[in-house]
Amino acid sequence: MEYFLPIAEVYVSLPLIFLLSLIVGILSGLFGVGGGFLMTPFLIFLGVPPVYAVPNEANNILGTSISGSTTHYLKGTLDYKMGLMIVVGGGAGTLLGILTFTYFQDIGKINIVISLAYMYILAIIGTMMLVQGVTEIDRARKKIIIKKKKHDHYWIHGLPFRMRFKKSKLYESIFTPIIIGLIVGFIAAIMGVGGAFILVPAMIYIIGMPTKLIPGTSLFVTIFISAIVTILHAFNYGSIDLILVTVLILGSILGVQFGQKIGEKFDSSQFKTILAVLLLLVGIAIAYDTFFAEEIIKENVNNGTQSLDPLAQFVRDLSINVPILYGMFSIVLALVLGVAAAIIRRFFSNLRKKYMSKPSPASQK
Repeated sequence: MEYFLPIAEVYVSLPLIFLLSLIVGILSGLFGVGGGFLMTPFLIFLGVPPVYAVPNEANNILGTSISGSTTHYLKGTLDYKMGLMIVVGGGAGTLLGILTFTYFQDIGKINIVISLAYMYILAIIGTMMLVQGVTEIDRARKKIIIKKKKHDHYWIHGLPFRMRFKKSKLYESIFTPIIIGLIVGFIAAIMGVGGAFILVPAMIYIIGMPTKLIPGTSLFVTIFISAIVTILHAFNYGSIDLILVTVLILGSILGVQFGQKIGEKFDSSQFKTILAVLLLLVGIAIAYDTFFAEEIIKENVNNGTQSLDPLAQFVRDLSINVPILYGMFSIVLALVLGVAAAIIRRFFSNLRKKYMSKPSPASQK
C-alpha cells in the first residue's frame, strides 16, 4: 500500500521504507556510519526526488546519530575533544556545501550533481577500503606480521598548532581534524549523508584513532553536521517531509541499537571489506540509474490535483504557515526519538544484567 507524501509530493511504500531504514540502521550501528550513503540512494530509487531525499535523510541521520552517540557516551567510548575539532571544520564545510547546492539547484543541475557525487566518491572510497581490507585478510591468512607505526604520516600531520587528545592518546595538529571536518561537511550538505563513510576511514588511516573510539566519535560529529544540513535545507527550501522523516527515524534508531549490540561481540574493523563492497555496489547502482535508466518516467509525481488525508494536509499547512516552527520540530523529533531509544536500550540492558548476574541457589550452597 502506497502513501502520498505531502511535501515531497510522491507516492511511496512506507512499510518498505521502514524496512530499508531498519537494515541501514543496523549497518550504521555496526560500522559507526550514518547510513546516508545507502538510504539516500534507496529513497531516490523509490521515486523520491533527490532534492527531497537529501535533506530528509540528513534529518534521519540526525536521529540515529543522537541515539548511537548517546549509547557510546554511556559506555565511555567517545572522544569529545577530537569530535569537536572535526565539528569546527564540519560547520564551515556544510555552509560551503549549501551554497554549492543552491547554485546547482538554481541552474537546474542539482539532481545530476548529487548522482555523480555519489558515484565517484563511493567508487573511490570503496576501492581504497576494499584493497586495504583484502590485503589485511591475505596477510592474516598467510600469518604475515608487519611491524609498522600506528598510522602513516602525510603532509597534513606536519601542520602547526599541535594539541594533545588524551582520550585517543594522540598528539596532532588541530588542523588535521578541522580539514577532515571541512571536507566531510561539504560532502554531507550536497549528498544528504552524515559523512561518516568518509570520516571513519579518515579516523582510521589519517588521524590514527583507537578503533573502539571511532564509532562513537563519528556519530557524535555526525549529530552536528546533519543538524546544520537539516536546518539549512528546512529553512531555505522547505523540503523536510515529517511523515517520511518519522518513518525513517523509527526504523533507523531501532536498527542502530541492534547494530551496536552486534558490534559489541565482534571487532568492527573486521568488517571493513564488507563495508567497502557495499559502497561499491551502491556506486554501481547509482551509475546505472543515472546513465542507463534515466528514460524511465516516474508515474507517482503529484499533478497538483491530489487530495490529501487530514494528517498530510496538516503537515503541508504547517510547513507553509509556520516554516520556522516546522523546521525546528523536525530537529526536536530526531533529538527526542534518538535519546529515548538509547535510554530505553540502556534500561533494559541494566535490567538484564541485574537479573542474569544473580547466582543460582545451587551455586550458593
